[in-house]
Amino acid sequence: MRVVSALLLSLTLFTTSLLALAADGAQKQEYQSDVARLRKIVINSLYSHRDVFLRELISNANDALEKLRITSLTDKQVLGGADDLNITIVAHKNEDGTAKLVIRDTGIGMTPEELTKNLGTLAKSGTSEFLAKAEGSTDTSNTGNLIGAFGLGFYSSFLIADKVYVTSLAAKTAKNPNPSQYVFSSSAEDSTFEVYPDERGNTLGRGTEITMVLKNDALEYLDPVTITELVNKHSSFSTTFPIYLFTQRTEEIEVEAEDAETEAEEQEPADELEIDEEEALVEDVEEEKEVEQKKETKTVTVDKWVHLNSQPPIWMRDPKTITDDEYTQFYQATFKDHQKPLAWHHFSGDSGSGTAFRAILFIPSHLDDKYWQNPLQSAAKDIRLMVKRVFITSDLGEDALPKWASWVKVVVDAEDLPLNVSRETLQSRKFLKQLQSIIVKRLLQTLQRLHENKDGELEAWQLHHIYNNVFKLGAVEDMRNREKLASLVKLPTNQRNETTLNDYVADRKEGQKQIFYLADMGKTPEDLAKSVFIEKLHARGYEVLLLGEPLDEVFVQNVGRWKKLPFQDVAKAGLKFGDEELDPKEEKERQNQLNEEFKPLLDFLKKETAGVIRDVVVSNRLVTSPCAIVADAYGYTANMAKLLNSQQKSGANVVHDYAKRLRTLEINPKSPLIEGLLKRVEQLPSEEEEHDLEAEDEIKEVISVLVDSALVRSGFEVPSANDFFQRMDRILRRSLGVSETAPTDTTVKPAPPVAQEVLDDEEYDFDDSHMQIDPEALGLKVGKPVLKDGEEDPFKADWKEFKRENLKAAVEGQEGESTQKPIGHDEL
Repeated sequence: MRVVSALLLSLTLFTTSLLALAADGAQKQEYQSDVARLRKIVINSLYSHRDVFLRELISNANDALEKLRITSLTDKQVLGGADDLNITIVAHKNEDGTAKLVIRDTGIGMTPEELTKNLGTLAKSGTSEFLAKAEGSTDTSNTGNLIGAFGLGFYSSFLIADKVYVTSLAAKTAKNPNPSQYVFSSSAEDSTFEVYPDERGNTLGRGTEITMVLKNDALEYLDPVTITELVNKHSSFSTTFPIYLFTQRTEEIEVEAEDAETEAEEQEPADELEIDEEEALVEDVEEEKEVEQKKETKTVTVDKWVHLNSQPPIWMRDPKTITDDEYTQFYQATFKDHQKPLAWHHFSGDSGSGTAFRAILFIPSHLDDKYWQNPLQSAAKDIRLMVKRVFITSDLGEDALPKWASWVKVVVDAEDLPLNVSRETLQSRKFLKQLQSIIVKRLLQTLQRLHENKDGELEAWQLHHIYNNVFKLGAVEDMRNREKLASLVKLPTNQRNETTLNDYVADRKEGQKQIFYLADMGKTPEDLAKSVFIEKLHARGYEVLLLGEPLDEVFVQNVGRWKKLPFQDVAKAGLKFGDEELDPKEEKERQNQLNEEFKPLLDFLKKETAGVIRDVVVSNRLVTSPCAIVADAYGYTANMAKLLNSQQKSGANVVHDYAKRLRTLEINPKSPLIEGLLKRVEQLPSEEEEHDLEAEDEIKEVISVLVDSALVRSGFEVPSANDFFQRMDRILRRSLGVSETAPTDTTVKPAPPVAQEVLDDEEYDFDDSHMQIDPEALGLKVGKPVLKDGEEDPFKADWKEFKRENLKAAVEGQEGESTQKPIGHDEL
């Protein structure tokens, strides 16, 4: 504590002495005019956010320490003057109101000439010069983690400081055996800087100390929590050297017995009174009890150095030495996710253009709800790009990854990248394309490993439960990786809960040349398994994919074929089982015989269903159902029609309307209903004979109900719902022996006469107790607006326009400033 107090005292005295030196006429040096202008541009316009100043200064400190370490390989005496290699941060506020942030390193330090050259010359990088010398030598010094390359990082300090002092003491070398401590000072507004000897002498031992006098709007950087967050975000892994932050906190501690006695003696009166011994004994016992019951405490200030980067970069370690808990803790801390990751992949490699990198890829155990709100508009925001352990950005643009993979979380640390001078964006997009390809490749490998993991059934189940629809979206969007993504998709069938396309093909029947599927959005697999379209397929033992998700049919249509087998929609005409070719002649003769036998009924049905059905044929897919309506080869199934209706904008589309009418009625020749209907049609008088109108009307009514029922069961809409239910009403009446013409009592109570009184214009009260829709759930503002004096009531002025704007704002996702009246069914 005494050391820290001395440190704070020295900081205060140092700042005072620096100001005194400047006032005594230290030699000033001018920035070159062009350099001065450019310096202001750098300070005010180079960085997009001033938080990066801490990253830049810590990076410079790391370079100084790394230079010292590398130089010490050939010159051990440079290590003299200071024992530890570290970086320290101290923030404090003086009684006079000035606030300072001090960053110090025990690195190689700078001579007065280097202070002038490196800090007084814009874009003069000591690191670049050091690297150039190292690369030209025969030692291994060029292997260090040297970050600075532009010579601009120091000027980021002026983002938060009005005045900056840089105190530096160079390390001892053969050329400079007795270095002196010098100070560089400058302000954000001045076009001059000063370099002068430090009157305190050698206080650093070795290294550099940057003292920033904070601006009034930058006092937030005095908060240890803010500094800790910035270091954790930008620099927690940027250096292998420890970073310490000075903190203070108050604690309540117990007062020791000796101290308590001393205080008690000081409080005793000088004059001793004569007290009876027995009374004194009783009082002593009571006092002892009170002391035992209530212990004295005092408030003290505890000083502590907090190690901010105690954990080494996990991606730089050997994966064999890292536990699952360490991976989980790193994931949760880095990506602020309280759940464990489903899986991860730790790898290293080369981008293909000579850039080496290390990375860890994480697959979350859940998907954000926002992802499915508009998946095709989502962008990857969790690819943390780092260069030499320094965080650069997590926003690599909308095309950083394919949309289907925008949820993946990755940490990538490259050894070198073409950055802009602010080190916030990449100058070249080539690396991003290479990085995208590598991440997607590794992601697919990890997903495939999870998919095939027979020892981890729970993880495999979670994978498909969470990401099955993502794989379908990826197969539609990403043509390059379509086959790999489609192989991960699992779909339910009429024979098992789920299967992959590879398993389906492996278990297909002999001669089967199609992959059968039935799609109906919103239906469960249990409902689809009872569909009229798969009766015969199911009875014969064929497996049919049952697709009830919105993406399913789009997925199979984009995949098109799997293992050279096309997908066959069983809700379309032309169903083939695959074994027809075993005896094609017998099959053809049988079909011709049925067509001839049912020709009267087929002709009658074609005539009565004209405009609704394009054709009527004898079916080969039905077992128990009397009939079904299927889409033609180029027509729309009921499911596809629903998908198009949900996406189609207002206005007629002739092509779509025509495709919706391409439907075929298939009749079951073995159904008793169809056989009975055939007999009734055959009994009708011929065209030469007199028509039996009553019999024809009865048959037409049966056919109408039959066709409408088939439309409903097949998922289509009936031409007229009112006519359909009227016909059903007549049929039900006949089945119950009720007269078809018996009228229904239509007597109702009439409405009251027209109101004579005129409503007051100021009355707006209405009963909204019947309201079933929550306006806030729609994004609407609720409550009556507060009006200023003389302001016209918007309800009275133009209530209709007010409602229209409100609904428009809800649809467009906007939020107005004014509050609005709750909207009931009438207003909606």
